[in-house]
Amino acid sequence: MSSKGVQQGRAVHNQFWGLFFIAPFAIFFLMFELYPMIRAFYLSLYDYGLGKQTWVGLDNYVHLLTDKVFLRSVANTFGFVVGSVPLTFFFALFVATVIYNKNKHIASFFRGAFYLPIVASQVILSIVWAWIYNPVNGVANYALSLVHAGPYMWLSDEKLALPALILIVVTFNVGQPIILLLAGMGNISPEYYEAADIDGASAWSKFRHITMPLLKPTSLYILVMATIWAFQTFIVVQMMTGGGPNYATSTIMYLLYNTAFVYGQLGLASAMGIIITALISIVAFAQFKLMNSDMEF
Repeated sequence: MSSKGVQQGRAVHNQFWGLFFIAPFAIFFLMFELYPMIRAFYLSLYDYGLGKQTWVGLDNYVHLLTDKVFLRSVANTFGFVVGSVPLTFFFALFVATVIYNKNKHIASFFRGAFYLPIVASQVILSIVWAWIYNPVNGVANYALSLVHAGPYMWLSDEKLALPALILIVVTFNVGQPIILLLAGMGNISPEYYEAADIDGASAWSKFRHITMPLLKPTSLYILVMATIWAFQTFIVVQMMTGGGPNYATSTIMYLLYNTAFVYGQLGLASAMGIIITALISIVAFAQFKLMNSDMEF
């Protein structure tokens, strides 16, 4: 056999094993990601519920775009995104920067402390936060009373309920970004900082011109994932406010859940799912563009 034939045989062999190893992921993606999305879009074109399936075309989308409750839920969802994503990223960056060069035992303690909410049940954590926000004997109002402030009805006041939940969402999500940023900092070659020291660069200059540019891929990943988490906010709303007061904390995911499983309007809920998927995709794409990422999208 000629050398060309041998090379072609090796290429076919490598291609076969490559396809073999990605086949499980591809199958699961088709079954649990792509098919449900296609099915959801199909259902969104129907008035679909228990015992009924009537073609309505785009009526579900038209209804949602004129529904005040849904539009307020969209605004609240973007409130979670705008409020929690920057706080999550910058707080994680601050913590990672502070503990990076600390003793390994101190760094491990803070990594574990901030990562704990990721592995703990959000239901349990929501119950703890409900006690913290309790207007009568909660820790939040007690702490404020020491400086002669408050008390506040954290979860019953329309102006305070959404910011109060945003703070909770930040505590839920900040652990993983801290770990990722610490790992990213560990992959930066010390030679860059040594060269900057020779040039007399300040700590801020090194952070701005070395650390942040080299953390760009990690930062982009964190921003996109934090955005997705914020768009999918549900448990904390379900456990603590039920979307109230007066829909002040209702999100798209919370409204979708109630529409599908409480009111049985599966077609309308599917339309909500398609809309939130589109919103996440648009925002994520905008994040890639704004950061001028060299990564493939």
